[in-house]
Amino acid sequence: MSDMTLAIVAKNISKTYGHGASKVDVLQGINLEVNAGEKVAIVGASGSGKSTLLHLLGGLDHATSGEVVLAGNSLSHLSEAQLNHLRNQHLGFIYQFHHLLAEFSAVDNVAMPLRIRGVASKIARESAKEMLSKVGLSHRVDHRPAALSGGERQRVAVARALVAKPSCVLADEPTGNLDAETADTVFDLMLDLAKNQGTAFVIVTHDPLRAARCDRILHLHHGVLKGS
Repeated sequence: MSDMTLAIVAKNISKTYGHGASKVDVLQGINLEVNAGEKVAIVGASGSGKSTLLHLLGGLDHATSGEVVLAGNSLSHLSEAQLNHLRNQHLGFIYQFHHLLAEFSAVDNVAMPLRIRGVASKIARESAKEMLSKVGLSHRVDHRPAALSGGERQRVAVARALVAKPSCVLADEPTGNLDAETADTVFDLMLDLAKNQGTAFVIVTHDPLRAARCDRILHLHHGVLKGS
């Protein structure tokens, strides 16, 4: 399978912090291929490097060695402007904390990736409203984050990650701040939208039950990624 037919690829990536006696090898020789529409769970103990791996996959940090390939492009060979453009075109991000912009309404938060892409405001807002309807928030489009519940804010974050139809969404403990029932609702939503849009998901989670609902579970242990 070629890199162009895969959502995202990591080729022998390693990440080291510090030098000499203080050197810490956080990730060691990670290889990962994620197919279009595939849902991959990454599990591991706290401090095992899960978030670091997502940052490398998303081009938010640079690997010490190896390369990440997104849409046929090696991230290590791109300028910051090219990297930003590629991220905007092909990636979505969901974090444990929603990272919504407090001064903007739900619809304007969701429209943001499209506006950055250069989509006209009216069209971006229409697409954002449609996505908010899919996550059950058509009645909350004009509310700012402070007026939304934790679960609603996270659903807005999911809508924002998916509105531009990225090839892959990187999700770091996306339900970690929610109560069990709300977390189930948000996770179900993510999987349904992924299936309907053909979006790949790489999900870091500490929850074995949610990990089991993904297509594959990978374990990160002492910087080494292994399948199960």
